[in-house]
Amino acid sequence: MGQYLLRNLLQRLVLLVIVSFLVHALVHLAPGEPAEVDPNNPRFKPEDVAKIRAAFHLDEPLHVQYGLWIRDLASGELRSFKDGQPVLPKIWDRFLNSLPLFVCATLIVWTLSFPTGIHAAIRRGSTYDRSTTFIAYALISIPGFFLSYLAILWVVNTFGVPVIGMHTFGNEDAPRWFRGMDRLWHLVVPSLMLAVGGVAILSRYVRTQMLEVIGQDYVRTARAKGLDENTVIYSHALRNALLPFVTMFGLMLPELVSGAVIIEQIFAWPGIGRLSFDAILARDYPVVLTVTLIAAMVTLAGTFLSDILYAVVDPRIRLS
Repeated sequence: MGQYLLRNLLQRLVLLVIVSFLVHALVHLAPGEPAEVDPNNPRFKPEDVAKIRAAFHLDEPLHVQYGLWIRDLASGELRSFKDGQPVLPKIWDRFLNSLPLFVCATLIVWTLSFPTGIHAAIRRGSTYDRSTTFIAYALISIPGFFLSYLAILWVVNTFGVPVIGMHTFGNEDAPRWFRGMDRLWHLVVPSLMLAVGGVAILSRYVRTQMLEVIGQDYVRTARAKGLDENTVIYSHALRNALLPFVTMFGLMLPELVSGAVIIEQIFAWPGIGRLSFDAILARDYPVVLTVTLIAAMVTLAGTFLSDILYAVVDPRIRLS
C-alpha cells in the first residue's frame, strides 16, 4: 500500500507541473494583458506600456515568465500586479473569509442530500419521490445567480434585513453576541445558495445508487432474517452504496470554490471567489495563476484522499 500511495503521489505531482504550465500558457496567450487594461486613456502612451511590460516581465519569453512565476511563488515574493501586495497572504486572508461559507455549504449538501435521496429510493414512485425529483431538476436547471437574486429579494422584502456582505455596516459598536448573530445571519443565505446545486445533484445520485443496492440479494436476505428496516437500509444497503460518493467528496471543495466565484460576487462576500473574479477583470496574472494552481492542488489532493478512502469504505478493495 505504501508503494502505491508513493507512486500515486508522484504521478499527481507530475500532473500538477503539467497543469501549472498549461494554465500559465493559456492565461498569457489570452487577449489583453495588464499593460493594456486602459488603452483608450489619452495619457496612456506607448512608452508607459513598455515600462509596465518591463516591470511585470511581460516582455520576457513565455518560459522565462513561467520560471519567474514559480520562483517568486516558492520564495513568497510573488506580488499582485493590481496593488503590489504579496499574493499568498492576500489569498490566505480571503480564504479564511470563504472558509465558513465552504464549511456551511458542505454540511448543508451532505446533511440534506442523503436523507432526501434515501427516502426517495425507499418510496419509489410515491408523491414524495416525484416531488423531490421535480424540485431537484428544477434547482439544477435554474441558474445559481438568478436564484440568488430571488433569494435576496425574498429575504429583504419578507424580513426587512440585509443579507449583503459578511456583516451589517454600522454595528461595530454593538455587543459581541449581537455582532456574532449578525455574522451568522449573513452566512445563512449565501451558504444555502452555494449548496443548492450540490443538494439537487447529490440527492439524485443517492437515490439512483440506493435503488441499485436495495434490489440486491443480501438486502433481501437481511430482511428475511427479521432485521429492523432501518438496520437493513443504513447498515447494509447504504454502506455498499457509499463507494461512488467517496469520489464526489474529494471533488466537493473545488466545486465549491468555482461556485463561490459567482455567489461571493452577488453577495459582496470578500472571499477567494470574489478575489478571483476581480483578478480576472484586472488581468492580475499572479493572483489568477496562483488561485488556479491552488484549485488544481486541492483537486488532486481530493482525488488522492478518495483513493485512500475507497479501502476504508469497502474492505474488499486493496490498494496495490
